[in-house]
This record gives sequence, C-alpha cells and structure tokens, in this order.
Amino acid sequence: MDLEFTNLDLKNFSSAISQIAEEKGIATERIIESIETAIAAAYKKDYGKKGQIIKAKLNPEKGELKFWQVKIAVTSDMLYTEEEIEELKKKSEMLGEKPRKEGEEEVESEKIRFNPEKHIMLDEAKAIKPDIEVKGELEIPLETKIDYGRIAAQTAKQVILQKIREAERETIFGEFKSKEGEIVSGIVQRIEGKNIYIDIGKTTAVLPKEEQSQGEFYRPGQRLKVYLLKVEETPKGPVVFLSRAYPKFVSKLFELEVPEMSQGAVVIKSIAREAGSRSKIAVQSVEEGVDPIGSAVGQRGTRVMAVINELGGEKIDIVEYSDSPEKFISNAMSPAKVLEIKILPKNKAFCVVQEDQLSLAIGRDGQNVRLAAKLTGWKIDVITPEQEANYKEEASEELEKSEELDETEKTEKPEEKKEEKLEEAEKANKPEKTEEKKEIEKPEETEKAKEKTKKTKKESKKSKKK
Repeated sequence: MDLEFTNLDLKNFSSAISQIAEEKGIATERIIESIETAIAAAYKKDYGKKGQIIKAKLNPEKGELKFWQVKIAVTSDMLYTEEEIEELKKKSEMLGEKPRKEGEEEVESEKIRFNPEKHIMLDEAKAIKPDIEVKGELEIPLETKIDYGRIAAQTAKQVILQKIREAERETIFGEFKSKEGEIVSGIVQRIEGKNIYIDIGKTTAVLPKEEQSQGEFYRPGQRLKVYLLKVEETPKGPVVFLSRAYPKFVSKLFELEVPEMSQGAVVIKSIAREAGSRSKIAVQSVEEGVDPIGSAVGQRGTRVMAVINELGGEKIDIVEYSDSPEKFISNAMSPAKVLEIKILPKNKAFCVVQEDQLSLAIGRDGQNVRLAAKLTGWKIDVITPEQEANYKEEASEELEKSEELDETEKTEKPEEKKEEKLEEAEKANKPEKTEEKKEIEKPEETEKAKEKTKKTKKESKKSKKK
C-alpha cells in the first residue's frame, strides 16, 4: 500500500501532533522536526540519489509540504586532485581496504572528494546566492511528491517513532531530575521480587528493597507518597529510584503538613531515623514568638499524626534544638528525664538518670540512646547516680590526659619536633642495617657451632671406648 501525503492528511496532522504532544509531554516543535526528517528520508528513498542531503519543511496549519536539496559550497583547495585519488586507491589496495566511494570524506585529512549531488563550487553557488560563504549551505527547491512506496513509508514510520521515543526520554529525564529530593505520589503498579514498581505519572519508578520501610506491606493499586531519591540514565531510558526509608522523607512530609516549616519560620536541624520503628527530629525556631515543637505537633497533634499515618504508624519524637551540647543531649534523651549531662573529650558524654528512668532512657534494644546519639552526634553513656562516682574518676583522668596533650603540643618547639622526626626516621632505617649485619654474621656462627658439635661427638666416643 502506498503512503499519500495529501493536503487533507497534512491538515489533520495539526490535531494529531497536538494530541501526541499532550500525551507524551513533548514540545510540538520536536514532533514536527521528527516528522520532517522522516518525510525527507522517505523522499530520498523513492526519488533521491546517493549522497544527497534532503530537507523537508512541514506547515501543519496550512497543510503545506516543501522539499529542498542541500549542497555545500567548496573551493578547489578543499578537494582531492585526480592524482591524489589514484594514490589513495593504490594505498587502500596495498593495505587490503575497500576503495572509498564518491562523496565520502576522508577522516584523517580535511580534504574531500567532490560529489555533484552533495557539493557545489563556491563560484557557482555565488551566482545563485551572492552572500554564501565557504562550507555554507545552498538550498535548491525540489518538486513536491505525495506518493511514496511501502518501504519508504515504513522507514518514515520508524524514524518518527524513534525520534518521539528519544524526545520522550529526554523530557522524562529532565523533568524528574529537577524533582530529585522532593516527594511525589504514585500508585503501586506491580511487585517483581523484592522491587516495587510505582506509577508516578509519565514513567514507572522503582522502590528497591533497601529503600523500603520495615514492616510495610505493599499491594497493587495502593496510593503512596514516596521520596524521589535519584534519576539515572540507562541504555533503555531514564530510571527513577524512590525511597520511603530515607531520613529526609520525614522532613519533607513535615514541610507538607506544617506551614511554618515550608515558610522557613521553623527549621529541622537534624534527623535520626530507624525506618518503620522510630524517628527523632530536632527543630528550631528562626522567628521570635514561634513555638517550634507546638507548630510541628499541631492542634491536638493533628499535624504529627498525619505524618505518622503516612509512615505506617512509625513513632516520632520532636525535640528542641540547642547550641548548648548539654541541653541538646538532654532534650534528645526525651521522653526520659535527665538529672545531669557531663561532657567529655572526643565527643563523649554521659547522661545521669534516676534508676526508674534508666530503661526508658536506654529504650528497647538501646534504641532511644542510639537515636539520641545519631541526632546529636555525641557518644552517649547512660548511668545512674550510684555509678556517677566511677564515671567522674574516668572523666577527670580523660580531662587530665587531654590537658597534658594540649600543653605538650603548645610547649613543643618546631625545631624540637623536627629533631624528633629525624630521630624517628633514623630509627626506622636502623633495623634494615642490623638485619644485613646479622645475615653476614650468620655463616660464621654456623661454622663455629659445627666445630663445637664435632668436638663433643669425639669426646663422647672416647669416653665410650674407655
């Protein structure tokens, strides 16, 4: 069956193009470009010659289609002479290569072989287009053809589909790359092994096993909010990776529910999370008169409950951030009541609590103190007042050691340090020399030992004879 591009068909292209652009999210210009290249390829297949460059211009509103043959303006300096072409043929025959066809350009050299279908001399081109320059393009109008064979129609169809796919991939990659680090909503499409595939609009994204929240169960058709982790370009197209276990997922959910956070009046300073079980967030007010914890919790806990429900019942502790390490650690140990916080060197601290608060401060399997340590960035030991005396001795010893180290570092002169370094280097080199000496002395020692053994054997034999 022949493909016919009549005026009526071209007019219908306008509505078809706008429909494709809307469905695929591609710019209308890109679709028109793909159709133009496809029609140009079909024209060349049926009516063109080898080496020709054909361009097509489509006006979907008027239903007009025009064709041009493009020729590149060249000078005699840019072309191979007949002698040079003969030399190239001989070289290719010697090397066993296939001779180059007319119109094919040399890769190694800047010179080209003249092809009348592709090239035109600059003088001739200027007669048609006076302002043309070297390597400029001269467009020669061609007769418009509307009837194309089956093979030409198939090539046109393949080119259009390929160009549309490429444009679609580019738009998907660009759109979701800009949304990295944001929350998107989607519907669970299918479950394959440990991976969950979620439809997020223009593409299907992947929720890997390691990014799934523990204790959550997913089913097809379920609507979820997910954190857009990253977008990667692959040979098969862009792949979008999602997460529900990432700590920033919690902060983004709070930004959706708490207007003060989205406006910047309240800031989340740090987050510690064990996905599916418990999270701790430290909040701070930037504006005066704004309660950071109250704004995050909401009236009767409506805001925090909305986040908890989205996280599948995960517990959330909201604490106030402080620049003072003692106060911040004390707040982070919530809900346990802290009597005292002692700060030690090397980011260590111990937290004194009553005996009845000890299990609450540590938490189930040490979860509370572990999350507090992650939240604050301090290594925390929880103790009772009875154990405080032992810890104070250790703390005083550590403080003394750190003070002594600081003093020695301050008192040491740079010259003394240099001498010490030189001595250390000499010591490091000495063992190699001693080993060499030992290796040299070894043969002498073994000979002496052999003589001694011989003497002892002779003496023992004499004693036996007696």
